[in-house]
Amino acid sequence: TAIPGVKAEEIDVSVAGDTLTIKAECQEDEEVQRESYLRRERRTGSYCRSIALPGGLEAEKAEADYSEGILTLTFPKAEEVKPKSIKVEAK
Repeated sequence: TAIPGVKAEEIDVSVAGDTLTIKAECQEDEEVQRESYLRRERRTGSYCRSIALPGGLEAEKAEADYSEGILTLTFPKAEEVKPKSIKVEAK
């Protein structure tokens, strides 16, 4: 997910059931002062996205990386339950 202009500490990632939610708030203040003028800008914005996750993921072992405005989430797949073989003996 691309979230440019947001700091890592402004991003909230949560998983509830099979839904992943990403929220971010961005506030940026800029001031330019020259000899003949003063310019102040304030930009604010919010981002929220919810995504349904497929089954078979281990959400508690997820990893998040945020670099150059790109948030990358990695979810490991859960080990599939191996079928248990039961030996049948004749009596």
